[in-house]
Amino acid sequence: MAGPHENLEHAEHAEHAHHGGNKKIALLISVLALFLAFTETLGKGAQTESIGLNIKASDTWNFFQAKTIRQTGIRTAADNLAAIAPSIDKPEVKAAMEKQIETWRATAARYESDPKEKDGRKELREQAEHFEHQRDYQLARYHQFELGSAAFQIGIVLASAEVITGMAVLGWLAGLSGVIGLVFSLFGLWAPHALDFLLHASAAH
Repeated sequence: MAGPHENLEHAEHAEHAHHGGNKKIALLISVLALFLAFTETLGKGAQTESIGLNIKASDTWNFFQAKTIRQTGIRTAADNLAAIAPSIDKPEVKAAMEKQIETWRATAARYESDPKEKDGRKELREQAEHFEHQRDYQLARYHQFELGSAAFQIGIVLASAEVITGMAVLGWLAGLSGVIGLVFSLFGLWAPHALDFLLHASAAH
């Protein structure tokens, strides 16, 4: 992404175009630089958000795995005790064993799903998948903003080249590049997966 130094260069290009008498190109460069700054800010925000969501998803899956290991251990212990219980003659010992088996199986069931605490395996899986979905959404936004930024930068280069060469076609190409950058930026704002959907739909046909 462009930093303050690059943005200063864009402003200098615009100033140079203004002094050269080409106010339209100066205005175009200024507008492209403005959109570039907005797009890169939005892209950076989406990238940061996707990194945070990826960490949350990873932590939740780790918790899910830990729950699974504990649940497996408790179920195994309950099954082993249940296999031994019928051979016990003393009623009080047998009753204590059956109570322990019931407690372990209830705990294993709670590890599977705990709507109250929201930390059962079922709830953790849903949370992790939700974080992954949101992460992928933010990554898609980031990629659209990156494409938009690239298009704006190309537009600035083309407009600057017109100042030097005087070739009007470069100005038109710069404007077209700016429009493409704007389209990508709008996709990033409201429909980051739209292009993927269109590509998959065309490939299916």
